[in-house]
Formats: sequence, C-alpha cells, structure tokens
Amino acid sequence: MIIAFYKANHAGLPGLYNRAVKWWTNGPYSHCEILFSDGRCASSSYMDGGVRFKTMDLDIEKWDFIRVPDWLEDDARRWFTLHYGDRYDLLGNFHFLFGPVAGEKGKWFCSEAVAAALGFDDPWRYCPNTLAAVLRSIPTAAQTI
Repeated sequence: MIIAFYKANHAGLPGLYNRAVKWWTNGPYSHCEILFSDGRCASSSYMDGGVRFKTMDLDIEKWDFIRVPDWLEDDARRWFTLHYGDRYDLLGNFHFLFGPVAGEKGKWFCSEAVAAALGFDDPWRYCPNTLAAVLRSIPTAAQTI
C-alpha cells in the first residue's frame, strides 16, 4: 500500500489553496491519498465533497510516494468504507492556522482521514507534511519510492 503526497499546484483558486497549505505547514505537500493495491485511491477532498474512493492518475511529476506495510491495507480500506460519504472538514483545516479551533465531528480533511485509516491516535493533528515526515521516520515501516 502506498501513501501519495501531492506536491504540484492546481490552476486557479484551488492552486492558491495548495500554495497556502504548503506555506503554512512549511513543506512541499498540500494533499494526500492512500493508493490501494487494486489501484483505487481513498482520501477526503473538498473538491469531491468529503471521504471517497476514486480512480486517479497519480503522475510521478506531481506526487511523492511512501510505501507502508501491506498488512495495513485491510484496516485502511475498512475505515474508508465505514466513513464513505462523510463530509470534508474545512473547519478542521483552520486548526493549522488557529490552534484552538477544533474540527467538526464526523468530518475529515485529507491527512486526517489517511492518518485515521492507518490507525494513528489524534489524526486531526496531521497535515500532509507532518504525516509524510512521520511515515518517513519509521524506517522499518515505510520507505519512499
């Protein structure tokens, strides 16, 4: 199983958001996805309305990839199946700007959903850049590909 981290910028307003997330969280990533062994991706996306599965072309010029242990896949897929259709947590993103702001229960932003699906405690604490750093710091569990 692979976690994909978006390093490019969309055009227009979404591109401004990409740049703002990267700047504020001090890293190269603004979004993340789980790439399952069947080729389907899962995440939570504002543009897609929340938690979803999606078939995507993950261009290696726009994404970085970190492999995680395959034994995590069944639990991660189960998490996304249980939460499919949950709304996007736009308010939760603001806690990266204003620490005391809490996210909305039952709503998820991308890295929060991915961290939850991987079994992380307090998944709301993880922006895409923090999640990538944590995954890379576990030498026996993750490798950059």
